[in-house]
Amino acid sequence: MQLMLILGIVFASGAVLFALQNTATVAVSLAAWQVEGSLAMVLLVTLGLGVLIAGLISSPAMISRQWATARLRRQVAELEQEVVKHQKRITELNTEIALRAPRKVIADAETEKPYVGFRSMIAGE
Repeated sequence: MQLMLILGIVFASGAVLFALQNTATVAVSLAAWQVEGSLAMVLLVTLGLGVLIAGLISSPAMISRQWATARLRRQVAELEQEVVKHQKRITELNTEIALRAPRKVIADAETEKPYVGFRSMIAGE
């Protein structure tokens, strides 16, 4: 912001200096229209008209970019809400799976283990 202020002051100072140095009177005519004024004023007015025309030409592109940005921000917000909703649902489903999963039964020490004596059978004892 301060940089723009400094640039504006520098530009205004240059315009004043330009106007003080170019005081010659010139005549500008366009078709039946004719205006006389100092060279500096004529050039500054044409510069202002050029800035105005450039602003008017670039306005539609700027406005469409702003609309697109606003639409994309809304879409991002909606998608973030959807992600939160899906994460919540995943947590609920994981909890439900944990509740419905069969409990592991701890085997008693007295139950016979499946391969007891297998080594002795192979060795032929």
